[in-house]
Amino acid sequence: MDFGPQQFGKWLVVVGAATVGVGLLVMLLGRVGLFRLPGDFAFGGRNWRVYLPLASSILLSVLLTVILWLIHYLTRR
Repeated sequence: MDFGPQQFGKWLVVVGAATVGVGLLVMLLGRVGLFRLPGDFAFGGRNWRVYLPLASSILLSVLLTVILWLIHYLTRR
């Protein structure tokens, strides 16, 4: 397999499109309240704030695991 400039350009386009897709998904999920679940912790004072999205991270991890498992299951030969 030849990995020249054409192939590298195609991979850059795919990575860019995936980045845009993930960014849009995060924006959409933030609007519906995903990043304000009961297990997400926020601490702060007057001039600082720390946000730990524990429940959101676990939920996204489970969703991505199921999606990747389904992709693997449907594409195996």
